Amino acid sequence: MNRFLPIVMVALMLALLAVMRPAHAQTLADTLAGLAESDPRPAIAALVASDDEKAKAALAALAQGRLYLRLADNAVVLGEKDGEMIVVTNAATGDIEDMARPEDLQPIALSDDARALLGDAGAAQKSGPLDFAGAITALKADNFADKAKAIDALTELNDPRAIPVFRALADGRLFQRKSDGAVVIGNVSGNDQALTDAVTQEKLGIVSSGDLDVIFVNNNLRNVLRQAVGRLGLSSPDPAQRRAAANALLDGATPDAITLLREAHARETNGDAKQAMALSLAAVDLADADKTRRLLAIQTLSGSSDLRVRAQLQARLNQESDPDVKAALNAAFGKLQFKLQLYGYAENLVQGISLGSVLLLAAVGLAITFGVMGIINMAHGEMIMLGAYSAYVTQEIFRAFLPPGWIGGYLIAALPVAFLVAALVGIALERSVIRFLYGRPLETMLATWGISLILQQAVRAIFGAPNKEVANPEWMTGALEIAGGFAITWNRIYIIVFCFAVLGLIALILRRTSFGLHMRAVTQNRAMADVMGIPTARIDALTFGLGSGIAGMAGVALSQIGNVSPNLGTIYIVDSFLVVVFGGVGNLMGTLVGALTLGIVNKLLEPVAGAVLGKVVVLVCIILFIQKRPRGLFAAKGRSADA
Repeated sequence: MNRFLPIVMVALMLALLAVMRPAHAQTLADTLAGLAESDPRPAIAALVASDDEKAKAALAALAQGRLYLRLADNAVVLGEKDGEMIVVTNAATGDIEDMARPEDLQPIALSDDARALLGDAGAAQKSGPLDFAGAITALKADNFADKAKAIDALTELNDPRAIPVFRALADGRLFQRKSDGAVVIGNVSGNDQALTDAVTQEKLGIVSSGDLDVIFVNNNLRNVLRQAVGRLGLSSPDPAQRRAAANALLDGATPDAITLLREAHARETNGDAKQAMALSLAAVDLADADKTRRLLAIQTLSGSSDLRVRAQLQARLNQESDPDVKAALNAAFGKLQFKLQLYGYAENLVQGISLGSVLLLAAVGLAITFGVMGIINMAHGEMIMLGAYSAYVTQEIFRAFLPPGWIGGYLIAALPVAFLVAALVGIALERSVIRFLYGRPLETMLATWGISLILQQAVRAIFGAPNKEVANPEWMTGALEIAGGFAITWNRIYIIVFCFAVLGLIALILRRTSFGLHMRAVTQNRAMADVMGIPTARIDALTFGLGSGIAGMAGVALSQIGNVSPNLGTIYIVDSFLVVVFGGVGNLMGTLVGALTLGIVNKLLEPVAGAVLGKVVVLVCIILFIQKRPRGLFAAKGRSADA
């Protein structure tokens, strides 16, 4: 009997807990469900007695008429209107779940005696005027109405520090730090967030995204934020801020903002800011009752190239009844369309040059190993991959061991690291495998293809199969705006400059150094070079190492425009061979022309034929071209070429 005594005692304890639970341990979800019953007073009394913040939020929402019963699952939810929809927050968990239509929710109504139990739960908290820090803290409010009050308070303070906060809030980059509740601005840095204090604007370092909670806003508040940025920016001492503020009001402005905009335009002295203000005012006057003002507005807007202006002109064209104004609208719309079309061609050209520079970076190392040494290196793409992973490792070392302010320098340090890693792997590959296969191209191709698979699997084993994101340094983020709607990202600009610098450095090495002279001598006549005392074996290894090292630096550049993965090299290996063969084997000028030509042609064909069909057309054209000129655009000349 004694053996069964512990079991009996445990069973009795569980039964006692089961009996006591409804009276003493009722969950918040059960309590909230009681609000929808015929007599909600016990549930209200339980919520009033609770110290749970979610219970207090539910009581406040109930008093304000924002507590609903979701008809789909009978869950009690908090609702915030967002246009014609309602943003739903689970009252029991506090999680924002989804958007719902009003007919999907049933408001929880109370009788007078039940409402009397609420007391002042729904009353607005009375407090003195908010300072800047207090208004920033108020942005963490549980409901959108209180967030709107905080935004209004920040706008009334007329503090320019609110502008980056408003922009971050509208973009989903304003967070509450879980550790201390501080409000911070986040900027993506790889898989993490680089933080800035929302109050002091000080840099706070980099943390994991899991340590932050996003401060949400709805579409209505985004419109309020846009107006607030415009109002604050118009009085900024910085002309760039005033121009950005005027540009933010181009989509539409409240009457108060229009008044401020007109006053700012009258006193503006900076040309660019004044032009942006005039454009936003013209967008307002486009719907003016005075025909003359509409015509003047159309004349001003016709000089723009902004896509928003095109939409406004088109919308007004459908509403206008006056024939003179309609003719002016048609003329302005046609002029703007033509300008945008030209900008589209220019953008495709720039994108083609950018793609060509990427192909050049990927192919210039291959031009040495394949074009100069005659080796079909199928592992060339993996040298690019090793360079990209070198950039990732360097970034992680900077994050782990150096101050946060130094993170922007990791890319400069990654270039020599990637060159050395890829070059050493290339030298080891040449010394261990390739030197036994000179003059046997098929065996070389098969061997290097096997090595490429080994390298890919080794990287998967070390770093894992998922992509690794390498962050752009701050000095490479953003874009250079050429005209409205036409801009070039800084990372592309730096890559274009970098690829030409690398090409110039290679040409300098080949033409102006003893190593370049020895390399060309071995390439042209190995036996004669050996007789002259040139160490041909060492030159072979160093040449292969040079080509591999350049591929590693290409990997660093490519990590700035895409994710780093074990398959990175396979994306560029075929295009690299096309560039080298099309431009002329062993010719750097041919590699340059071939890369830029293929890049520009690809980008010009994409809008017409699509990305995949465009590549097919380019491949067919290259095959036909090689049939006519087997040695490419810049064929080598002389006895060595004919041998």
